Amino acid sequence: MSTEADTTPTARAGRQLPAWLEGLLGQMVALVIAIIGGGIIVMLVGEDPILVFTTLLRGAFGSSERIAGSLLQATPIIIAGVAACIALRGGLFNIGVEGQLYMGGFAAAFVGFQFALPAGLHMVVALGAAVVAGGLWILIPAFFRARFGTNEVVSTILSNYVAILLTSYLTIDVFKRPGGWSETAPIATTAYLPQLFDFSRLNFGLFIGLALAVGFHLFLTRTSTGYEMNTMGSNMKFAEYGGIPVRRNILIVLLCSGAVGGLAGGVETLGVHHRFMEGFAPGFGFDGVIAALLANGSPIGVIFTAIFFGALRAGSLLMEVETNASREVITVFQAFIILCVSAQVLLRRRRDSNQGERRWRF
Repeated sequence: MSTEADTTPTARAGRQLPAWLEGLLGQMVALVIAIIGGGIIVMLVGEDPILVFTTLLRGAFGSSERIAGSLLQATPIIIAGVAACIALRGGLFNIGVEGQLYMGGFAAAFVGFQFALPAGLHMVVALGAAVVAGGLWILIPAFFRARFGTNEVVSTILSNYVAILLTSYLTIDVFKRPGGWSETAPIATTAYLPQLFDFSRLNFGLFIGLALAVGFHLFLTRTSTGYEMNTMGSNMKFAEYGGIPVRRNILIVLLCSGAVGGLAGGVETLGVHHRFMEGFAPGFGFDGVIAALLANGSPIGVIFTAIFFGALRAGSLLMEVETNASREVITVFQAFIILCVSAQVLLRRRRDSNQGERRWRF
């Protein structure tokens, strides 16, 4: 048995970039292609791409109010992105963050308007209810993935629609505010998340998201359990052969991911809307998944990619007012990013597989 000369560690190191640099370049390529693709779409609708992009930037960062607005939009995306990262680092895909976010948002609102508790405690209990609701909502997909190896992508993405329709039913037919729109009664002020500024609804949820991202990063890099999680995410079969309880960890990872997804909804309810409304957080969960993919599963990277998506959301408001470009241009950006990131993942896996096959020649 002999090894090929061009597959030695030294040769591979000379031919390949470091993992972090390769990931960063991949992110930059995805963003550049997204901008080019979005610019082409803008040109097709008869607008100047430079004008549209500069207006977008002004809408996102043109003043302190607009910066706060971008951070407000980014807050639930950061938390949802961390939820997706937890699953990704464990070698799993939780595409149901949107549904968990809705269930968590409704649970927080229910505690907020149904119970009378002291200030501070009321907020904590409501956020705890959001965490529990998100975890319970992913329980069935997590159990079947851990016990029978079912595809968690299919089961979690289908659960999104059930969650959205279920919360809509509860909001419209069961807990609808008398004489109001499709919304529940307002939550008590004792359950509010504190606002950071008078001129913006930006609230303490931003710090919750940042703390989650940093805490999960430290968990991955400083604990033995985090090492097991990374190992499982890299190669589940190798982890199982190494004595790591993969089935149990799959269940735990997905439950934690769902719980954090529910927390994102609780933060949005308690910090922004102060009630649950039908369609209260359109697309935040999906944006969190995209942000996690663009960050290559890095919880610290999610902070920056989430702020990027939050800026797109906030800036698109001014863009639609001052130009003829629709806010759907942002959807085009995201679509190009998804395509680029998916292609990178596929090519990386194929390359690693080919290298593994060529490593030994019998």
